[in-house]
Amino acid sequence: MSTTHPEPSDPRSLHERIAADLRDDIMSGDLAPGSNLPSTAQLKERFSASNATIQKALQLLKDEQLVVGRAGAAVTVREHRQRTIRPASHMAPVAPGKPYRWLAEATRLGTTAHSTLLDVTETRPPADVTAALGLDDTETAVLRHQILHIDGEPVELVKSYYPLFIARDTPLRAKRKIRGGTPTLLSELGHPPRLSVDRVSARVPTQEQHRALNLPSDLPVLRTLRVVYSDDERPVEATVMVKAGHLYEVQYEFGAG
Repeated sequence: MSTTHPEPSDPRSLHERIAADLRDDIMSGDLAPGSNLPSTAQLKERFSASNATIQKALQLLKDEQLVVGRAGAAVTVREHRQRTIRPASHMAPVAPGKPYRWLAEATRLGTTAHSTLLDVTETRPPADVTAALGLDDTETAVLRHQILHIDGEPVELVKSYYPLFIARDTPLRAKRKIRGGTPTLLSELGHPPRLSVDRVSARVPTQEQHRALNLPSDLPVLRTLRVVYSDDERPVEATVMVKAGHLYEVQYEFGAG
């Protein structure tokens, strides 16, 4: 005799569930940048919810900076909210005098970007970085820690680790920005980037990430561990990048073979 089990219920409050559905409409493009959200009356009918519940859901989306609205006016999807990251476009060194590739990409999209170097230090990396760089549990690496901003908003926390045999007595160890970016410098040091491998996961933000990225809630972040290999498949850089999950998507291109 078979036994049927009830479908698990969604433990979130109704306004959180409504915000989740509308957030998905925004991220998928069904509600495009600059477009109006359905009216309160339409949302009340769609979700069988009270006016107060609808307003709480909309406030969540406003706090996340996905939509804008004021009393008596339609709520609209903000421009430039969902950004697409193309990792392959950032790997190659840049020509002398040219800006970092991610800065050039931000400019092309009509935004203003800058990075702030928070710290450069020698430290023991987290376990997954240690393994990726082929270090033993007692070895240290040079950490370059920075935060990236677009249009004045913190958008990405970046921690890049370099083996000491590469970084010692080089600009990687100095607390200043690197002209042309690290792909250019690594090439100059005899370690040209040949391959990048990304591992992307969705995680609940840590306290540091929540604070640094000014996140409005416990929405997941996208964590990327990128390992850069040079000649002979030698790992020369491992970077942990954390972005607000509700504001980004990652695009990869690859061939059939």
